[in-house]
Amino acid sequence: VQLQASGGGLVQAGGSLRLSCVASGSFSSRYVMAWFRQAPGKEREFVAAWRRNGGYTYVADSVKGRFTISRDNAKNTVYLQMNGLNPDDTAVYYCALDNSIILSSIRDFEQYDYWGQGTQVTVSS
Repeated sequence: VQLQASGGGLVQAGGSLRLSCVASGSFSSRYVMAWFRQAPGKEREFVAAWRRNGGYTYVADSVKGRFTISRDNAKNTVYLQMNGLNPDDTAVYYCALDNSIILSSIRDFEQYDYWGQGTQVTVSS
């Protein structure tokens, strides 16, 4: 499995960005794709996830109402639409995939086997 993330950049507070993560390779019928972020000096933090089985989505409380995760099956791509950005959202954003993660572990970055290279998001005040 390979993941290619893109879409980061510099944006002013209140602005929007859309991140993309293209996945290639072999996936199980139960795979999950997720976005995490890591700010300097902080632990990697769950942002959102999309579950293949049922198409369910999960969003962290810290971004709920501002960020949306979606999936384009034809393109094997997961998107993270980020609206209402603020400086606290500044981080490197990573996409991740796991073929067999259990629901209780979706927010645990240590449970994911595959990672993209990360894309920098910087929000200026």
